[in-house]
Amino acid sequence: AYAMPVTSIKSMIGHGFGAAGAQSMVAAVRTLQEGIIPPTINYTPDPAIDLDIVGNQARRVAARYALVNAFGFGGHNVVVVVGRVET
Repeated sequence: AYAMPVTSIKSMIGHGFGAAGAQSMVAAVRTLQEGIIPPTINYTPDPAIDLDIVGNQARRVAARYALVNAFGFGGHNVVVVVGRVET
């Protein structure tokens, strides 16, 4: 599970309700452009969680793709993969 860093911008900006998916998409695109993953702030590591959580401090990365999950109220869900465009 450590092959893919995981973060949540909701920890920094709160719940955007209907805009939450778009906010996460903007963060993912900016991560690909800038090479910096925003952190999940106020994160406390749990040894039982086998994920590479980007906790409390941003991380540099040379990512080519980002996966965005958006799970809404009433079962409205979407998953999008965005990729870096090489010029």
